[in-house]
Amino acid sequence: MLERTLQSTKAFVETIPKAERKAYGQFFTTQKTARFMASLFQIDLSLPQIRILDAGAGTGVLSAALAEKILQLGYTGKIHFVCYESDKNVLPVLISNLKAMSHGNNITFEVCHENYLTSHKREDLFDYIIGNPPYKKIGKSAPEALNMPHVCYGAPNLYFLFWAKALASLKDGMELVYIVPRSWTSGAYFAKFRDYLFEHSTISHIHLFDSRNKVFGEDNILQETMIVKLRKCSEHPKLIPDEVVITSSSNSDFSDLRTFSVPYHIVVANNHYVFLVKDEYEAQTLKQISHFNHTLASIACPMKTGLIVDYRTRAVLRSQPSDNTFPLLYSQHIQNGRVEWPIGKADEYICTDRPGLLQENANYLIVKRLTAKEERRRLQCGIYLQSDHTEFKFLSTHNKVNFIQCDTPELAYGLYVLLNSTLYDTYYRILNGSTQVNSNEINQMPVPDLPTIKAMGAQLMGKELTESNCNKILEQWLN
Repeated sequence: MLERTLQSTKAFVETIPKAERKAYGQFFTTQKTARFMASLFQIDLSLPQIRILDAGAGTGVLSAALAEKILQLGYTGKIHFVCYESDKNVLPVLISNLKAMSHGNNITFEVCHENYLTSHKREDLFDYIIGNPPYKKIGKSAPEALNMPHVCYGAPNLYFLFWAKALASLKDGMELVYIVPRSWTSGAYFAKFRDYLFEHSTISHIHLFDSRNKVFGEDNILQETMIVKLRKCSEHPKLIPDEVVITSSSNSDFSDLRTFSVPYHIVVANNHYVFLVKDEYEAQTLKQISHFNHTLASIACPMKTGLIVDYRTRAVLRSQPSDNTFPLLYSQHIQNGRVEWPIGKADEYICTDRPGLLQENANYLIVKRLTAKEERRRLQCGIYLQSDHTEFKFLSTHNKVNFIQCDTPELAYGLYVLLNSTLYDTYYRILNGSTQVNSNEINQMPVPDLPTIKAMGAQLMGKELTESNCNKILEQWLN
Protein backbone atom coordinates (compact mmCIF):
# COMPACT_ATOMS: atom_id res chain seq x y z
CA MET A 1 0.00 0.00 0.00
CA LEU A 2 2.69 2.50 1.02
CA GLU A 3 5.11 1.28 -1.65
CA ARG A 4 2.62 2.03 -4.42
CA THR A 5 1.94 5.48 -3.00
CA LEU A 6 5.65 6.24 -2.87
CA GLN A 7 6.19 5.10 -6.46
CA SER A 8 3.48 7.45 -7.72
CA THR A 9 4.89 10.24 -5.51
CA LYS A 10 8.33 9.82 -7.05
CA ALA A 11 6.86 9.95 -10.55
CA PHE A 12 4.93 13.12 -9.66
CA VAL A 13 7.96 14.84 -8.11
CA GLU A 14 9.97 14.24 -11.27
CA THR A 15 7.37 16.18 -13.30
CA ILE A 16 7.07 19.24 -11.05
CA PRO A 17 10.01 21.65 -10.57
CA LYS A 18 11.21 22.02 -6.99
CA ALA A 19 10.62 25.79 -7.14
CA GLU A 20 6.96 25.20 -7.95
CA ARG A 21 6.53 22.77 -5.03
CA LYS A 22 8.36 25.22 -2.76
CA ALA A 23 5.80 27.89 -3.63
CA TYR A 24 3.22 25.68 -1.92
CA GLY A 25 5.58 24.87 0.97
CA GLN A 26 5.27 21.29 -0.29
CA PHE A 27 7.82 18.66 0.77
CA PHE A 28 6.91 14.98 0.67
CA THR A 29 7.52 12.59 3.55
CA THR A 30 9.95 9.71 3.02
CA GLN A 31 8.96 6.08 3.47
CA LYS A 32 10.87 5.52 6.72
CA THR A 33 9.62 8.76 8.25
CA ALA A 34 6.01 8.01 7.30
CA ARG A 35 6.19 4.53 8.82
CA PHE A 36 7.81 5.87 11.98
CA MET A 37 5.10 8.51 12.37
CA ALA A 38 2.38 5.90 11.92
CA SER A 39 4.06 3.64 14.49
CA LEU A 40 3.63 6.30 17.21
CA PHE A 41 -0.17 5.99 17.31
CA GLN A 42 -1.78 3.77 19.90
CA ILE A 43 -4.72 2.51 17.87
CA ASP A 44 -7.92 1.60 19.72
CA LEU A 45 -8.96 -1.58 17.91
CA SER A 46 -12.33 -1.65 19.71
CA LEU A 47 -13.64 1.34 17.75
CA PRO A 48 -16.36 0.34 15.24
CA GLN A 49 -15.07 3.05 12.88
CA ILE A 50 -11.84 5.05 12.78
CA ARG A 51 -11.92 8.56 11.31
CA ILE A 52 -8.57 10.03 10.22
CA LEU A 53 -7.68 13.54 9.07
CA ASP A 54 -4.72 14.25 6.78
CA ALA A 55 -4.77 17.97 5.95
CA GLY A 56 -2.26 19.00 3.32
CA ALA A 57 -2.24 15.36 2.26
CA GLY A 58 -0.04 15.71 -0.81
CA THR A 59 0.05 12.34 -2.56
CA GLY A 60 -1.28 10.49 0.50
CA VAL A 61 2.00 9.06 1.81
CA LEU A 62 1.08 9.54 5.48
CA SER A 63 -2.46 8.26 4.98
CA ALA A 64 -1.09 5.13 3.32
CA ALA A 65 1.42 4.56 6.13
CA LEU A 66 -1.27 4.88 8.81
CA ALA A 67 -3.77 2.71 6.93
CA GLU A 68 -1.08 0.07 6.50
CA LYS A 69 -0.31 0.10 10.22
CA ILE A 70 -3.97 -0.15 11.28
CA LEU A 71 -4.63 -3.08 8.95
CA GLN A 72 -1.47 -4.86 10.08
CA LEU A 73 -2.76 -4.65 13.65
CA GLY A 74 -5.75 -6.72 12.54
CA TYR A 75 -8.40 -3.99 12.68
CA THR A 76 -11.61 -5.14 10.98
CA GLY A 77 -13.80 -2.05 11.30
CA LYS A 78 -14.29 0.75 8.81
CA ILE A 79 -11.48 3.29 8.25
CA HIS A 80 -12.51 6.66 6.82
CA PHE A 81 -9.96 9.24 5.63
CA VAL A 82 -10.65 12.93 5.11
CA CYS A 83 -7.83 14.44 3.05
CA TYR A 84 -7.42 18.13 2.24
CA GLU A 85 -5.26 19.19 -0.69
CA SER A 86 -5.38 22.56 -2.47
CA ASP A 87 -2.73 21.87 -5.14
CA LYS A 88 -4.57 20.91 -8.32
CA ASN A 89 -1.42 19.33 -9.75
CA VAL A 90 -1.12 16.71 -7.02
CA LEU A 91 -4.85 16.08 -6.63
CA PRO A 92 -5.15 13.31 -9.32
CA VAL A 93 -2.22 11.45 -7.75
CA LEU A 94 -3.80 11.67 -4.29
CA ILE A 95 -7.18 10.41 -5.51
CA SER A 96 -5.55 7.55 -7.44
CA ASN A 97 -3.57 6.48 -4.38
CA LEU A 98 -6.59 6.62 -2.08
CA LYS A 99 -8.62 4.55 -4.54
CA ALA A 100 -5.85 1.95 -4.60
CA MET A 101 -5.78 1.93 -0.78
CA SER A 102 -9.51 1.36 -0.54
CA HIS A 103 -9.59 -1.45 -3.13
CA GLY A 104 -10.24 -4.72 -1.34
CA ASN A 105 -10.14 -3.03 2.08
CA ASN A 106 -12.81 -1.57 4.34
CA ILE A 107 -11.46 1.92 3.66
CA THR A 108 -13.44 4.94 2.46
CA PHE A 109 -12.17 8.42 1.77
CA GLU A 110 -13.19 11.99 1.10
CA VAL A 111 -10.93 14.44 -0.72
CA CYS A 112 -11.52 18.15 -0.12
CA HIS A 113 -9.97 20.29 -2.86
CA GLU A 114 -10.01 23.53 -0.91
CA ASN A 115 -7.95 25.67 1.44
CA TYR A 116 -8.01 23.81 4.75
CA LEU A 117 -7.38 26.92 6.84
CA THR A 118 -10.19 28.99 5.37
CA SER A 119 -12.64 26.13 4.92
CA HIS A 120 -15.80 26.35 7.00
CA LYS A 121 -16.85 22.79 6.20
CA ARG A 122 -18.48 21.17 9.24
CA GLU A 123 -17.13 17.72 10.01
CA ASP A 124 -17.40 15.17 12.75
CA LEU A 125 -14.37 15.04 15.02
CA PHE A 126 -11.48 12.71 14.21
CA ASP A 127 -9.98 9.79 16.12
CA TYR A 128 -6.48 10.26 14.73
CA ILE A 129 -4.78 13.06 12.82
CA ILE A 130 -1.51 12.72 10.92
CA GLY A 131 0.18 15.48 8.98
CA ASN A 132 3.14 17.02 7.23
CA PRO A 133 1.77 20.57 6.94
CA PRO A 134 3.17 23.08 4.42
CA TYR A 135 6.13 25.16 5.64
CA LYS A 136 5.58 28.70 4.38
CA LYS A 137 5.41 32.16 5.90
CA ILE A 138 2.37 34.24 5.06
CA GLY A 139 1.44 37.86 5.68
CA LYS A 140 -0.42 38.81 8.84
CA SER A 141 -3.29 40.07 6.67
CA ALA A 142 -3.53 36.84 4.65
CA PRO A 143 -6.97 35.17 4.82
CA GLU A 144 -5.48 32.16 6.66
CA ALA A 145 -4.03 34.38 9.38
CA LEU A 146 -7.18 36.48 9.72
CA ASN A 147 -9.19 33.29 10.07
CA MET A 148 -7.13 32.19 13.12
CA PRO A 149 -6.35 35.30 15.22
CA HIS A 150 -6.33 33.26 18.45
CA VAL A 151 -2.93 31.72 17.55
CA CYS A 152 -1.36 34.42 15.35
CA TYR A 153 1.27 36.96 16.33
CA GLY A 154 2.76 38.95 13.48
CA ALA A 155 3.27 37.18 10.15
CA PRO A 156 2.68 33.47 10.85
CA ASN A 157 3.80 30.25 9.20
CA LEU A 158 1.26 27.90 7.64
CA TYR A 159 2.55 24.87 9.52
CA PHE A 160 1.37 25.92 12.97
CA LEU A 161 -1.96 27.20 11.64
CA PHE A 162 -2.61 23.74 10.18
CA TRP A 163 -1.58 22.24 13.51
CA ALA A 164 -3.87 24.46 15.59
CA LYS A 165 -6.90 23.87 13.36
CA ALA A 166 -6.27 20.12 13.32
CA LEU A 167 -6.11 20.04 17.11
CA ALA A 168 -9.54 21.64 17.27
CA SER A 169 -10.85 18.79 15.09
CA LEU A 170 -9.46 15.99 17.28
CA LYS A 171 -11.66 14.01 19.68
CA ASP A 172 -10.83 14.37 23.35
CA GLY A 173 -8.37 11.71 24.51
CA MET A 174 -7.23 10.90 20.96
CA GLU A 175 -3.90 11.46 19.19
CA LEU A 176 -2.24 13.70 16.62
CA VAL A 177 1.20 13.13 15.05
CA TYR A 178 2.77 15.94 13.01
CA ILE A 179 6.19 16.53 11.49
CA VAL A 180 7.06 20.21 11.92
CA PRO A 181 9.98 22.62 12.29
CA ARG A 182 11.25 23.12 15.85
CA SER A 183 10.84 26.92 15.69
CA TRP A 184 7.52 26.80 17.58
CA THR A 185 9.17 25.61 20.81
CA SER A 186 10.28 29.04 22.07
CA GLY A 187 10.11 32.78 21.56
CA ALA A 188 7.38 35.40 21.58
CA TYR A 189 6.49 34.80 17.93
CA PHE A 190 4.82 31.46 18.72
CA ALA A 191 3.61 32.28 22.25
CA LYS A 192 -0.11 32.47 21.39
CA PHE A 193 0.10 29.18 19.52
CA ARG A 194 1.89 27.44 22.41
CA ASP A 195 -0.70 28.77 24.87
CA TYR A 196 -3.46 27.33 22.69
CA LEU A 197 -1.62 24.05 22.23
CA PHE A 198 -1.11 23.42 25.93
CA GLU A 199 -4.59 24.58 26.84
CA HIS A 200 -6.01 21.77 24.71
CA SER A 201 -3.37 19.02 24.64
CA THR A 202 -0.31 17.43 26.18
CA ILE A 203 2.86 16.15 24.51
CA SER A 204 3.51 12.43 24.84
CA HIS A 205 6.35 11.83 22.34
CA ILE A 206 8.95 13.93 20.50
CA HIS A 207 11.39 12.68 17.89
CA LEU A 208 14.49 14.73 17.03
CA PHE A 209 16.66 14.38 13.94
CA ASP A 210 20.41 14.85 14.43
CA SER A 211 20.80 15.80 10.76
CA ARG A 212 18.73 18.49 9.08
CA ASN A 213 19.22 17.26 5.49
CA LYS A 214 17.94 13.69 5.66
CA VAL A 215 14.32 14.16 6.67
CA PHE A 216 12.81 14.99 3.27
CA GLY A 217 15.03 12.97 0.99
CA GLU A 218 16.45 15.06 -1.85
CA ASP A 219 14.63 18.31 -1.02
CA ASN A 220 17.63 19.68 0.94
CA ILE A 221 15.56 21.18 3.74
CA LEU A 222 17.79 23.05 6.17
CA GLN A 223 15.04 23.82 8.67
CA GLU A 224 15.47 21.72 11.81
CA THR A 225 12.56 19.31 11.93
CA MET A 226 10.89 17.21 14.60
CA ILE A 227 8.00 14.79 14.99
CA VAL A 228 5.50 15.52 17.75
CA LYS A 229 2.77 13.31 19.16
CA LEU A 230 -0.01 15.03 21.13
CA ARG A 231 -2.96 13.79 23.10
CA LYS A 232 -6.08 15.99 23.09
CA CYS A 233 -7.20 16.81 26.63
CA SER A 234 -9.38 19.85 27.07
CA GLU A 235 -10.64 19.00 30.56
CA HIS A 236 -9.59 21.23 33.47
CA PRO A 237 -7.60 20.62 35.52
CA LYS A 238 -5.66 18.83 32.81
CA LEU A 239 -4.28 15.35 33.40
CA ILE A 240 -0.56 15.89 32.79
CA PRO A 241 1.53 12.80 32.00
CA ASP A 242 4.50 12.08 34.24
CA GLU A 243 6.97 11.86 31.37
CA VAL A 244 7.56 12.68 27.71
CA VAL A 245 9.29 10.05 25.57
CA ILE A 246 12.03 11.68 23.49
CA THR A 247 13.65 9.70 20.71
CA SER A 248 16.42 10.81 18.37
CA SER A 249 18.24 9.40 15.38
CA SER A 250 21.09 10.39 13.10
CA ASN A 251 20.10 8.05 10.26
CA SER A 252 17.11 8.64 8.03
CA ASP A 253 16.12 4.98 8.39
CA PHE A 254 15.81 5.30 12.20
CA SER A 255 18.20 2.37 12.63
CA ASP A 256 20.09 4.06 15.47
CA LEU A 257 17.02 5.14 17.45
CA ARG A 258 17.82 6.40 20.95
CA THR A 259 15.10 6.71 23.59
CA PHE A 260 15.05 8.89 26.70
CA SER A 261 12.14 9.61 29.05
CA VAL A 262 12.02 13.05 30.64
CA PRO A 263 9.70 14.43 33.36
CA TYR A 264 6.94 16.44 31.67
CA HIS A 265 7.61 19.60 33.70
CA ILE A 266 11.20 19.66 32.41
CA VAL A 267 10.13 19.47 28.76
CA VAL A 268 7.22 21.92 29.05
CA ALA A 269 8.18 24.92 31.17
CA ASN A 270 5.78 27.24 32.99
CA ASN A 271 6.10 29.85 30.25
CA HIS A 272 5.22 27.14 27.70
CA TYR A 273 8.71 26.97 26.23
CA VAL A 274 9.47 23.43 25.09
CA PHE A 275 12.91 22.05 25.94
CA LEU A 276 14.11 19.34 23.56
CA VAL A 277 16.18 17.23 25.93
CA LYS A 278 18.11 14.32 24.39
CA ASP A 279 19.94 12.81 27.35
CA GLU A 280 20.55 12.86 31.09
CA TYR A 281 23.22 15.56 30.79
CA GLU A 282 20.77 17.97 29.17
CA ALA A 283 18.05 17.09 31.69
CA GLN A 284 20.49 17.79 34.51
CA THR A 285 21.37 21.14 32.89
CA LEU A 286 17.74 22.22 33.09
CA LYS A 287 17.43 21.03 36.68
CA GLN A 288 20.52 22.98 37.74
CA ILE A 289 19.46 26.24 36.11
CA SER A 290 15.95 25.94 37.53
CA HIS A 291 17.70 26.33 40.91
CA PHE A 292 17.64 30.10 40.18
CA ASN A 293 14.33 31.96 40.40
CA HIS A 294 15.05 35.34 38.83
CA THR A 295 15.33 36.53 35.23
CA LEU A 296 17.25 39.37 33.61
CA ALA A 297 13.92 41.11 33.16
CA SER A 298 12.98 40.74 36.83
CA ILE A 299 16.32 42.13 38.07
CA ALA A 300 16.06 45.11 35.67
CA CYS A 301 19.00 44.04 33.48
CA PRO A 302 17.24 43.25 30.20
CA MET A 303 19.15 42.21 27.13
CA LYS A 304 18.43 44.42 24.13
CA THR A 305 19.31 44.27 20.45
CA GLY A 306 21.88 46.62 18.90
CA LEU A 307 20.60 49.90 17.45
CA ILE A 308 22.34 50.27 14.10
CA VAL A 309 21.08 48.59 10.92
CA ASP A 310 23.58 49.27 8.11
CA TYR A 311 21.27 49.95 5.19
CA ARG A 312 19.16 52.38 7.20
CA THR A 313 22.06 54.40 8.62
CA ARG A 314 24.74 54.52 5.91
CA ALA A 315 24.91 58.32 6.12
CA VAL A 316 26.10 58.32 9.75
CA LEU A 317 28.74 55.55 9.55
CA ARG A 318 32.43 56.49 9.47
CA SER A 319 35.66 54.53 9.06
CA GLN A 320 37.84 57.29 10.51
CA PRO A 321 37.47 59.20 13.78
CA SER A 322 36.73 62.90 14.09
CA ASP A 323 35.72 65.31 16.85
CA ASN A 324 32.07 64.30 16.38
CA THR A 325 32.32 60.52 16.16
CA PHE A 326 31.56 57.82 18.73
CA PRO A 327 32.42 54.08 18.95
CA LEU A 328 30.19 51.66 17.06
CA LEU A 329 30.53 48.14 18.46
CA TYR A 330 30.23 45.11 16.16
CA SER A 331 30.42 41.38 16.81
CA GLN A 332 33.99 41.44 15.43
CA HIS A 333 35.00 43.55 18.42
CA ILE A 334 34.27 40.62 20.77
CA GLN A 335 37.68 39.04 21.28
CA ASN A 336 38.76 36.67 24.07
CA GLY A 337 36.03 37.77 26.46
CA ARG A 338 36.53 41.51 26.03
CA VAL A 339 35.33 44.14 23.58
CA GLU A 340 38.41 45.39 21.74
CA TRP A 341 37.79 48.70 19.97
CA PRO A 342 38.97 50.11 17.59
CA ILE A 343 40.42 47.31 15.44
CA GLY A 344 40.69 49.12 12.11
CA LYS A 345 37.36 47.81 10.86
CA ALA A 346 35.34 49.75 8.30
CA ASP A 347 32.49 51.82 9.73
CA GLU A 348 33.42 51.33 13.39
CA TYR A 349 32.60 54.97 14.16
CA ILE A 350 29.26 56.72 14.11
CA CYS A 351 28.67 60.43 13.58
CA THR A 352 25.21 61.51 14.70
CA ASP A 353 23.34 63.37 17.41
CA ARG A 354 20.11 61.38 16.99
CA PRO A 355 19.18 59.95 20.42
CA GLY A 356 17.68 56.80 18.90
CA LEU A 357 21.05 55.86 17.42
CA LEU A 358 23.17 56.46 20.52
CA GLN A 359 23.38 54.97 24.00
CA GLU A 360 25.21 55.92 27.15
CA ASN A 361 28.90 55.08 27.35
CA ALA A 362 28.50 52.64 30.24
CA ASN A 363 29.55 49.13 31.27
CA TYR A 364 28.07 46.48 28.96
CA LEU A 365 28.03 42.81 28.27
CA ILE A 366 27.96 42.46 24.48
CA VAL A 367 26.71 39.17 22.97
CA LYS A 368 26.87 38.02 19.35
CA ARG A 369 23.41 37.67 17.84
CA LEU A 370 24.45 35.39 14.98
CA THR A 371 26.80 32.42 15.08
CA ALA A 372 27.58 29.63 12.63
CA LYS A 373 25.84 26.29 13.13
CA GLU A 374 29.19 24.55 13.38
CA GLU A 375 30.62 26.80 16.10
CA ARG A 376 31.18 25.15 19.45
CA ARG A 377 29.41 27.88 21.45
CA ARG A 378 26.13 29.62 20.74
CA LEU A 379 26.59 32.31 23.45
CA GLN A 380 29.69 34.37 22.66
CA CYS A 381 30.21 37.40 24.91
CA GLY A 382 32.55 40.29 25.50
CA ILE A 383 32.86 42.75 28.39
CA TYR A 384 32.96 46.46 27.60
CA LEU A 385 33.97 48.78 30.45
CA GLN A 386 33.20 52.48 30.50
CA SER A 387 36.64 53.10 31.97
CA ASP A 388 38.27 51.85 28.76
CA HIS A 389 37.06 54.88 26.80
CA THR A 390 36.23 57.70 29.18
CA GLU A 391 36.71 60.22 26.37
CA PHE A 392 33.28 59.36 24.95
CA LYS A 393 29.89 60.34 26.33
CA PHE A 394 28.05 58.00 23.96
CA LEU A 395 28.55 54.90 21.86
CA SER A 396 26.37 52.70 19.68
CA THR A 397 25.88 49.02 18.92
CA HIS A 398 25.40 47.18 15.65
CA ASN A 399 22.20 45.23 15.07
CA LYS A 400 24.10 41.93 14.95
CA VAL A 401 24.92 42.13 18.65
CA ASN A 402 22.80 42.12 21.78
CA PHE A 403 23.77 44.08 24.86
CA ILE A 404 23.06 44.35 28.58
CA GLN A 405 23.83 47.66 30.28
CA CYS A 406 25.44 47.19 33.70
CA ASP A 407 25.66 49.67 36.56
CA THR A 408 29.02 48.32 37.75
CA PRO A 409 31.96 46.37 36.27
CA GLU A 410 31.16 43.58 38.75
CA LEU A 411 27.76 43.12 37.15
CA ALA A 412 29.26 42.96 33.66
CA TYR A 413 31.76 40.34 34.82
CA GLY A 414 29.04 38.42 36.67
CA LEU A 415 26.78 38.23 33.65
CA TYR A 416 29.80 37.08 31.68
CA VAL A 417 30.27 34.24 34.20
CA LEU A 418 26.73 33.10 33.49
CA LEU A 419 26.55 33.43 29.72
CA ASN A 420 30.11 32.25 29.09
CA SER A 421 29.62 29.09 31.16
CA THR A 422 29.11 25.68 29.63
CA LEU A 423 25.88 25.30 31.60
CA TYR A 424 24.13 28.35 30.12
CA ASP A 425 25.39 27.68 26.60
CA THR A 426 23.99 24.15 26.81
CA TYR A 427 20.73 25.50 28.22
CA TYR A 428 20.33 27.94 25.35
CA ARG A 429 21.06 25.26 22.73
CA ILE A 430 18.34 23.08 24.25
CA LEU A 431 15.94 26.02 24.22
CA ASN A 432 16.66 27.32 20.75
CA GLY A 433 17.90 25.29 17.80
CA SER A 434 18.62 28.30 15.58
CA THR A 435 21.92 30.13 15.23
CA GLN A 436 20.38 33.42 16.33
CA VAL A 437 20.57 34.53 19.97
CA ASN A 438 17.15 35.92 20.78
CA SER A 439 17.11 38.63 23.45
CA ASN A 440 13.52 37.81 24.49
CA GLU A 441 14.54 34.23 25.26
CA ILE A 442 17.68 35.29 27.13
CA ASN A 443 15.56 37.65 29.23
CA GLN A 444 13.38 34.73 30.36
CA MET A 445 16.22 32.39 31.37
CA PRO A 446 16.53 31.69 35.12
CA VAL A 447 19.39 33.63 36.72
CA PRO A 448 20.55 34.35 40.31
CA ASP A 449 19.62 37.54 42.11
CA LEU A 450 21.58 40.74 41.49
CA PRO A 451 23.89 40.55 44.56
CA THR A 452 24.86 36.98 43.64
CA ILE A 453 25.66 37.90 40.04
CA LYS A 454 27.85 40.77 41.22
CA ALA A 455 29.59 38.47 43.68
CA MET A 456 30.33 36.07 40.82
CA GLY A 457 31.73 38.97 38.82
CA ALA A 458 34.00 40.04 41.68
CA GLN A 459 35.42 36.51 41.75
CA LEU A 460 36.20 36.61 38.03
CA MET A 461 37.83 40.05 37.98
CA GLY A 462 41.60 39.69 37.70
CA LYS A 463 41.33 36.14 36.31
CA GLU A 464 41.46 34.91 32.74
CA LEU A 465 38.08 35.14 31.02
CA THR A 466 37.94 31.45 30.18
CA GLU A 467 34.95 29.14 30.06
CA SER A 468 36.70 26.96 32.64
CA ASN A 469 36.99 29.81 35.15
CA CYS A 470 33.35 30.74 34.60
CA ASN A 471 32.33 27.12 35.21
CA LYS A 472 34.30 26.95 38.46
CA ILE A 473 32.70 30.14 39.81
CA LEU A 474 29.18 29.15 38.77
CA GLU A 475 29.51 25.69 40.32
CA GLN A 476 30.04 27.29 43.76
CA TRP A 477 26.55 28.77 43.59
CA LEU A 478 24.81 25.64 42.33
CA ASN A 479 25.52 23.49 45.39
